[in-house]
Amino acid sequence: MRPRGLTIVRKKGRWSATRTARISAALSVCAALMQAVPNAAQGQDVGAVQSEILVLDPDRLFADSLVGQRLTSQYQAERDALIANNREIEAELRAEEQALTDARKTMTAAEFRAEADAFDAKVRSIRAENDRKARDLERGREIAPLSLMRVAEPILVQVMRDTGGKIILDNRQVLLRADVIDITDLAIARIDAQIGDGSGVMPDSTAPETPEPEAEPSTGEGAAPPAADAE
Repeated sequence: MRPRGLTIVRKKGRWSATRTARISAALSVCAALMQAVPNAAQGQDVGAVQSEILVLDPDRLFADSLVGQRLTSQYQAERDALIANNREIEAELRAEEQALTDARKTMTAAEFRAEADAFDAKVRSIRAENDRKARDLERGREIAPLSLMRVAEPILVQVMRDTGGKIILDNRQVLLRADVIDITDLAIARIDAQIGDGSGVMPDSTAPETPEPEAEPSTGEGAAPPAADAE
């Protein structure tokens, strides 16, 4: 008995031309698939997606990279130190203010006014200096991600070449996207591998340096020597 639905046609011990044509067609499909395999593997040699349009998450790049984590920790440590220093100065000023108040009864009105004015000037100067330090610290925190992007630019360019990309977009500016073109993880891995935490490459402090004032030129033999730097 021949199974239903199976038709075998033989002519003088040979497969029919119809059967041969079907086998040839099947073999052709297999050959095409086998040829496509090396091309697919070749596209994965760099361990990255292949796309002309790539997206990057700058916030995550900074937050998850070793450089960004070091700068964030450093910013927090400097911020905590600034807060502690301000509290210490505040306690000293309160004690000085109380001492001035207690000494008021032993001073004339003019003497007390002079001491009070000097104290007020000292407080304003300290407040201005602390405000400057706080602004510098916050500015350093804001520009740190931009500094990282500048240092990482050659690495990102190489990632773009390896992935066949033509452009890298900020993912915050993309409304719809496919995850396969997100290179953030690949960029983080390469930045960590090439520059580590950025010591020696990125600034040691998140706060920008304040340039020192230039010394005034000497006006003659009787000119006073430059003042020594304050400790």
